[in-house]
Amino acid sequence: MTLTTPEPLLLPPDPDDEPEVAKVGTVRAHTSRLSQVVTLVAIIVPLLGVAMAMGLLWNIAFHWSDVAIMVGMYVVCAFGTTIGFHRYFTHKGFDAHPSVKATLAILGCMTMQGPITQWVTDHRKHHAFSDKEGDPHSPHVGHGDGAWGVFRGFVHSHIGWMFSNMGMEQGMLYGRDLYEDKMIRWIDRLYLVWVALTLGIPFLIGYAIGGVDRGVEAMVWGGLVRIFLYQHATFSVNSICHMWGASDYRSRDESRNNRLVAYLVFGEGWHNNHHAFPASARHGLHRGQIDMSWMVIRGLEKIGLVSNVRVPDAAQLERRRMIRPS
Repeated sequence: MTLTTPEPLLLPPDPDDEPEVAKVGTVRAHTSRLSQVVTLVAIIVPLLGVAMAMGLLWNIAFHWSDVAIMVGMYVVCAFGTTIGFHRYFTHKGFDAHPSVKATLAILGCMTMQGPITQWVTDHRKHHAFSDKEGDPHSPHVGHGDGAWGVFRGFVHSHIGWMFSNMGMEQGMLYGRDLYEDKMIRWIDRLYLVWVALTLGIPFLIGYAIGGVDRGVEAMVWGGLVRIFLYQHATFSVNSICHMWGASDYRSRDESRNNRLVAYLVFGEGWHNNHHAFPASARHGLHRGQIDMSWMVIRGLEKIGLVSNVRVPDAAQLERRRMIRPS
């Protein structure tokens, strides 16, 4: 059964209800062809490089066991950010049993995207100022005009913001609930332990298979390469999903649904859906919008480990639906 919640908990203020001053901004109405090329290259070239390395090193320094470890660690740790850091800790899309809460928090730390308090407070500020002044990683604000401005905006939103704005909002304004939670503070303090674990687990599995050499090999592919691939897939939500894709629902920003990113990050690429209904535990709202994170949440709900799962009902979806020109 689909659970719903009162509309104010799911919907940000309706764009049509905002005072006119709130609509003044520097967001672009359209993405240029150059921007599309740049984003495509940024996603495909690193993946091709890794794929070539895998081919060249097959059965030399890359084996089926490394594939299994890399894919397994990618999937399990990814759910720590998609389900844990994002849908649970940031947006409270459901309630979780303490064991699930702790597991998701630790797995999220194992993606090496920062401690919980840092990740969540940065993301909450992103929603508070999405694609306006104050957004820590908007590709549309303050980067100039023309092709160079588009390029600078993409680089800033994809990775540049981490050298200037990341972690600037770790405080009570966006994170009071986190700082008042003893479990979260404890997991935060042990962040370097989880970093060691995300590299140590692949090493130990490889070591059990074939000694130190295979342990180091597994740590490279199942640890370092896996972290690189998942981080750039996640970064693409900030960059590509605010520049390139479709908008099915009205929101206050330039968020887009991007199918490729959704596949790579288990449903997070349905980003326009998410910005229209930020507290929804489900991002892939329509047929064909595959959302593996939502499937896991539903599975956990069925066995009683999560509850009060929040999704928009039909009336809420219709209210925010983008009106297309006839």
